[in-house]
Amino acid sequence: MLKKEASKIVGGLSVPSKMPCYSINLPAWACKLGSVLAKISGTTCYGCYALKNRYIMPIQQAAMKRRLEALDHESWTAAMITLITGHKYFRWHDSGDLQGPAHLKNIIEVAKATPDTKHWLPTREHQLLALMDPAIIPKNLIIRISAAKVNGRAPSWWPWTSTVVSHDSPSYGATKRLCPAPNQGGKCKSCRACWSRDISNVAYAKH
Repeated sequence: MLKKEASKIVGGLSVPSKMPCYSINLPAWACKLGSVLAKISGTTCYGCYALKNRYIMPIQQAAMKRRLEALDHESWTAAMITLITGHKYFRWHDSGDLQGPAHLKNIIEVAKATPDTKHWLPTREHQLLALMDPAIIPKNLIIRISAAKVNGRAPSWWPWTSTVVSHDSPSYGATKRLCPAPNQGGKCKSCRACWSRDISNVAYAKH
């Protein structure tokens, strides 16, 4: 499959300004759990960045809607493999989240078929992972379950997680791995902590 055809099938990839790699985004309003949490003060989804700024521009909304609709395409998995092959890193969903078991299964298949690419999949859809053995996940894919509340804990039953901490929280200074982007012009730069299986939790400072 040619990349031009693959891009047309999936709706194209996204290029987050913070990231050192490509991503693919979906509309945040389509998040199963996140769209509910976005309306609740104190949650990590409240005031979601993907529900404002450039993400609400008509051209962005149209692109994300195309990507959402493309998930059911019979060649979606093959197209994603074509687009990701050759890239060292990939981040799933700089906006949006898993849409169901079939979506997760297809992402795992993409990771298996692109062993030279390190994949990072953040999600709040913990129910999709509750009955999954982490051992079946390809070594080049890390799935991080996100905490639901600011300064809250992520599920302890999953080996890789992420949290959001406020600057006035006692846990802020005690956090072992705090995302350095706010001190680096909003960029990952050389940091690849989110993609590392050796780091159990990555914390992000509350905006």
